Amino acid sequence: MGSKLHLTLTNELREFIDRNCGDGTLYATPGEFVRDLLRQKKLQLESAAARNAILEGYRDAIAGRVVPFNGDLNSLLTKAK
Repeated sequence: MGSKLHLTLTNELREFIDRNCGDGTLYATPGEFVRDLLRQKKLQLESAAARNAILEGYRDAIAGRVVPFNGDLNSLLTKAK
């Protein structure tokens, strides 16, 4: 079972949640809506971190900060899954 979090919301935020929950929406309850928003934000942050790491790698390569790799990249990538 998960833990509980109690929030105080502005009227504007509560109205936003209410408009996106219930009949005719994707979410049956406010809790489902908020949990999905949190999951989306978590994924967004993780994706941004991965993108930044890739860009840092490209910057290192452009600057000549590289280390020779003599292994099998395909095997390495397969193991990472």
